[in-house]
Amino acid sequence: MIDGNLIPIVLFLCITYAIKSVVDARFRQKMVGAGGSEELIRSILQGEEVRRRHASLRWGIILVALAGGFALIQQSDWHELTPGMIAVLAGATGIGNLVYFAIARKLS
Repeated sequence: MIDGNLIPIVLFLCITYAIKSVVDARFRQKMVGAGGSEELIRSILQGEEVRRRHASLRWGIILVALAGGFALIQQSDWHELTPGMIAVLAGATGIGNLVYFAIARKLS
């Protein structure tokens, strides 16, 4: 069952993403139309691609670490929200960020 508060949040996120996509496309169009060198345009687009891949890598690692945290909570049979449960999830998020940082340093 969809909560009534979820619909406006998702709508806001969709509108924000659409605006970001239009602004990015417009920026690329102006950059190409301004007559910038091909090498400059290629390097900018390659930099964007690397940032996108790194963002996907980061979120993938964080979500896997959070899944591990939730699995630990489930295995421990905790049913009520406690500081220990929050600590497990915060720790899993931190570990995910540290693992991403280590992998990103090796890739660079």
